[in-house]
Amino acid sequence: MLKKTMTYTDYNGVERTEDFYFSLSKAEIMEMELSTSGGLSSMIEGIVAAKDTASIVKIFKEMILKSVGKKSPDGRKFVKNKEIAEDFEQTPAYSDLFMQLATDDKAAAAFVNGIVPADVSERAAEMNKEDTAKIIDMESVADVPATVESTDTNK
Repeated sequence: MLKKTMTYTDYNGVERTEDFYFSLSKAEIMEMELSTSGGLSSMIEGIVAAKDTASIVKIFKEMILKSVGKKSPDGRKFVKNKEIAEDFEQTPAYSDLFMQLATDDKAAAAFVNGIVPADVSERAAEMNKEDTAKIIDMESVADVPATVESTDTNK
């Protein structure tokens, strides 16, 4: 879960500081992954590689609005629904966050890492290391097909 304390000026000219919470559960991440042809992570990699700004913007908006919610006072629930997402989207805080993520790749990476459960982040890092190791192993083989070289996402 990511808590962002944001200061913004509302539409009455009043400066406000509020805490906003963002989180995606393992189930939501799995749903996003399985409901996307080829998988969400592959789709994102393709969009980034193609520098498809319109698609990147759409994904950021979806991730922000899908992850914003409110913690219950007892901490048992993280309530997310259309009303909470729309309420947040209509504030200058949403606009500020969106612009930050769209213009600062480090802030965008920190946001994504912050909204996924810690063990999912750790597993993704491990998988990336495993994939890198596989690529290195493949490159050490004398007869490497040309298509293997194009799968290196670290370029």
